[in-house]
Amino acid sequence: MSFRLHRPSALPPLGAPTLRPVALAVLAALSAPGLTAFAQAQAQPVPATAAPAAPDTSSDAASDAEPRRMDSVVIYGSVQRDTGFAPTQGITAGKAAMRLLETPRSMSVVTREVMDSRQITNLQQALQTVPGVSPVNFGRRGFDDINIRGFRSTESILIDGLVQSPGMWTRLTSYAYERFEVLKGASSILYGQVQPGGLVNAVSKRPEAVRRLDAGLDLGSFNSRTLSADINEPLSANGRTALRITAQTSDGDDATDQVWRKDRWVSPSLSIDFGRDTDFVIFTSYSHSKWIRQQGTTPYGTLLPNPNGTVDRRMFTGDTAFGGYDVEQKTLGYSLEHRFGPALTLRQGVRYEEESGTGNFVALQALQANRRLQNRSATRQYLDYDLLATDTSLLYRVDTGPVAHQLVVGLDARRGHSRQGSRACTIAPLDLFNPQYGMPATCPANLTAFAPSTLTVAGLYLQDQMKFGAGWTALLGVRRDHSRERLEDRIRNTQSLKTDAATVGSAGLVKEFLPGWSTYLSWSESFLPVSGQDFNGQAFVPETGKQYEWGLKHESADGRLTGSLAVFDLKRRNVTTSDPVNTGFSVQTGEQQSRGVELEIGARLKDGLSLTAGYAYTDARVTRDNNAAILGKPINLQPLHAATLWALYKPAALPNWTLGLGGRAVSEQRGSLPFTLPGYAVLDASVGYSGPGWRVNAGLKNLLDKDYFDGAINANVVSPALGRTWTLSLQLSY
Repeated sequence: MSFRLHRPSALPPLGAPTLRPVALAVLAALSAPGLTAFAQAQAQPVPATAAPAAPDTSSDAASDAEPRRMDSVVIYGSVQRDTGFAPTQGITAGKAAMRLLETPRSMSVVTREVMDSRQITNLQQALQTVPGVSPVNFGRRGFDDINIRGFRSTESILIDGLVQSPGMWTRLTSYAYERFEVLKGASSILYGQVQPGGLVNAVSKRPEAVRRLDAGLDLGSFNSRTLSADINEPLSANGRTALRITAQTSDGDDATDQVWRKDRWVSPSLSIDFGRDTDFVIFTSYSHSKWIRQQGTTPYGTLLPNPNGTVDRRMFTGDTAFGGYDVEQKTLGYSLEHRFGPALTLRQGVRYEEESGTGNFVALQALQANRRLQNRSATRQYLDYDLLATDTSLLYRVDTGPVAHQLVVGLDARRGHSRQGSRACTIAPLDLFNPQYGMPATCPANLTAFAPSTLTVAGLYLQDQMKFGAGWTALLGVRRDHSRERLEDRIRNTQSLKTDAATVGSAGLVKEFLPGWSTYLSWSESFLPVSGQDFNGQAFVPETGKQYEWGLKHESADGRLTGSLAVFDLKRRNVTTSDPVNTGFSVQTGEQQSRGVELEIGARLKDGLSLTAGYAYTDARVTRDNNAAILGKPINLQPLHAATLWALYKPAALPNWTLGLGGRAVSEQRGSLPFTLPGYAVLDASVGYSGPGWRVNAGLKNLLDKDYFDGAINANVVSPALGRTWTLSLQLSY
């Protein structure tokens, strides 16, 4: 099978740029993109014509005499060394290294050591150990699908603090990142337009001052095979100029017949020595993925009764003759940090990305009355997208009397062009008990949906972390955000221009009442623009999120034990719901609420045992909606209870060996009316042996081969989880 990208030929000539000299010149401009975008985003709207939107039914204690002075902060270096099972710092809550103990928000960190010990390969697997996060499975369709505190957060995944393009078809590969940080709850203060449940920040691997070569070979179930390499080479005597190249190629099949995936990616990064006070890193990446989408199966005959018998869970309900996904992505950017002195630091991040490709899939519609023939639809999609994102900020540390301040003030902006089109096709029903493939699909000659758009977003933000008194820390923030989206619907021959603006705030107070023990109280807000308009032609206002949270945190004196307890109340407002008067239109009177408790522990004990454990109670419900069938009901794909544990043991008597054991337990969850997905518990295990410069690991996931469903798309589709799978890994280090 050849591995070649076929760019969509069905779209008109594209006006979106490619990685050419013009883009490189834009990247070189330090703050002009943000200033230009901010000016454009404040433009006044013009009369708009848009289609109505569909309803949204988702879902050291200090001395009293001395001020608490801020430590001199190296933004990335300190957190990169914080790699074990009990991390004590994060950068996402303040865009600077902050002790988790002094952060008045719930934040979880998944480090490289934890990821390696669990032999995980993607973001969804990495987040399985984070309480309050549901790595939602809409079928193994090839994207990152996650919920945080009950609400969809798939479009709130950041890379190095910069928002990705919304609706992109790629997924994050864990090998490229040093850690994942999860900031839970409404978080628009520093990051703008994000979903209310929270966000994920992927922290990239960066060049280091030490020469190293890591290479790996992984073999596993379903003919899976992966080759990985991580090469770091200092290019100067002091190591401040260095080159790092991370690359991976993987191929594999799936438990579902006819489903497969191929990934190729490489990510070079280069640090350049501009002096001891300046850190400058250039990041690039290229990825190419091809896959057949695993879309799930019918609930009738798997989860629910079917008079015709049991449906084989391994059966493919699509059709490979219709094709799959073929996607290419390129990125180029940099990270700059310049310290003018111990008090003032300038930081800037810039990333330009492009994605293009085709996506073909067959989806399940309603099952026919005989419960045997499965109606289906088919779609051909074409994507061409580019995005330039920037974030420029100043970090200023100053004392005002007894108060020590760490101020962050900045401007972030992004501008993206989307040219996504599709053809809605027809395809024959599938006999669930005698499936036939290679069925012809009928597609129209012209696109049935094509609406190029340009989105410009800019925001000004200010956040102040203040330390005072005996163990007190306050965090205050405010943000003003503007967005401007121009949409040209080529099918309906209409144009629209929509502008949105919002001001949000946050506040938090922490008291370290004993050394290593703190309690906090916080309030935070979020917002997210909504496309479409109501019956009267009034454009929808942004969705908003508001969260109140109380918590307790602990960090032992030796840093080997950390723990946190959080109690939260989070509301999502201005949710679209069906217009009760005007059929086919929506109004923004819906509301959803999530309340819960989360407990998390990380430990590196002296007897060779390391562990991470968590529990979440999440009561997420629809509190206002014009659809009586879902009013008061739980939000889809959010279990009330979820617990996780992963432990790694290194016996003192056998220092070369490691043993890993853990699992997850999830209570029942609503898949989609009229069914509920049963609860489940699964175990994972691993064993490893290390020698000089090499290591072998063997792992089993779903050790007891538990049959369960971990997701659903709608009333027609459920997603069977993977059964027992194995992985054998060989790692070489130099």
